[in-house]
Amino acid sequence: MRRRRRPRLHLNAEINVVSLIDVMLLLLVIFMITAPMMQGGLDIRLPRADARPLEAKAGFVVTINRAGVIDADGTPLGFEQFRGTFRALVGAKAAQGIYLRADEGVPYGTVVRVLGVMRAAGVGDVGLVTDAEEIP
Repeated sequence: MRRRRRPRLHLNAEINVVSLIDVMLLLLVIFMITAPMMQGGLDIRLPRADARPLEAKAGFVVTINRAGVIDADGTPLGFEQFRGTFRALVGAKAAQGIYLRADEGVPYGTVVRVLGVMRAAGVGDVGLVTDAEEIP
């Protein structure tokens, strides 16, 4: 009696990438939805001005919140710490621009003191970020 030989199954060495593409697209959608929510960081109300609003783009951003805490590009500092470390923090980002954002409730004297530290560090141009004034 002859043995019947079954046809040998060939191995498929290809990777099924359809499920990987599905996961990638799902992650892309999740990041597209959550990325705008992650911006901002500090809760401040910018003063309104009758001028074209200036938005801080790629430069070094200094933010003063209502409590007087200075946030230098993501690093929260007190005024004395800011005075001592501003020159080192700004480094090469000064060429891209320096932007100052201050809450409308911050005393004018605090803003001037922060600007004084910036001028003493050799920063010539500082952009003051505001919101556009609503016209009734």
